[in-house]
Amino acid sequence: MQPRHPAPLNALRAFETAARCLSFQAAATQLFVTPAAVSHQVKRLEAYLGVELFRRGHRAVELTPAGEALAASLSDVFAQLDLALNRATAPKAAHLRVSTVESFAAKWLAPRLHRFHRDCPDLKLRIETGNEPTDFFRDGVDVAIRYGPGGYSGVDAERLMDAPVFPVCAPALRSDVQQSLKVPDDLSHHTLLHDESAAGRPGVPDWRAWLDASGTKRVDASRGPVFASIYLAQEAAVAGHGVALGVAPLVEEDLQRGRLVRPFGPALANAYAFWIVRRHDAQAHPAVEAFCQWLRKEAAEQDAHGANED
Repeated sequence: MQPRHPAPLNALRAFETAARCLSFQAAATQLFVTPAAVSHQVKRLEAYLGVELFRRGHRAVELTPAGEALAASLSDVFAQLDLALNRATAPKAAHLRVSTVESFAAKWLAPRLHRFHRDCPDLKLRIETGNEPTDFFRDGVDVAIRYGPGGYSGVDAERLMDAPVFPVCAPALRSDVQQSLKVPDDLSHHTLLHDESAAGRPGVPDWRAWLDASGTKRVDASRGPVFASIYLAQEAAVAGHGVALGVAPLVEEDLQRGRLVRPFGPALANAYAFWIVRRHDAQAHPAVEAFCQWLRKEAAEQDAHGANED
């Protein structure tokens, strides 16, 4: 029996991406080619194997049983290939590319970086911010920390910290004798600072939800300026411009340093949390695991501090 020619690598990559996306259009975007090029490579692979890998509909494609079996194997193969290439080109000091949201980077991660450098001196971080979903293959990201409801598909996701919310303000605002801030009804005399990212997210408390939970009826929940992010709303509170709904992990540093205070409760549960997100094969990368372990340690210490305060 004559040996078969080596499998076409480009065709295998095109098929694996199309199978993962179940879309030639989406695969083309990830591979920076045209949908026609993806289709051509898939047909080339089908001709090479002598089997049909996709059932092609008018608006969608679906995998055949042969396609499902091949896709399951190729996903691991390409993950291992990428890992081998990363190891082959890795410098002595491991570099990690971390993607997270602006508020987490500024209010939680940055204040702890001196401890990270002390605990992991051989790891060099590149921290990027953004709210869009992370494509680990396309973007070259090693670890992502996301604020969301969970349920991330195609990746390993680990809940890092819960994110209850409660009112916070500058100390001077609470101690203002002319406009006291001792009970929730006093908010009627103060500016409410809003975070527009909470809008339209089921289970993420906004001012209306918090006021209802506190039994407060005299305060107009729509008053006050709206900010594009949690970070900006909380910074406005630090500057004394009003009262914000603080997300617990993100206000801990400001509360400890006296830049913010909690004028009163309650804290409301939040359907969103902070998650460590990474590729399925990331545990085989010692630098990724070391960084994730450091995140877990810091989160556990924060939880212990919060429990002691309660």
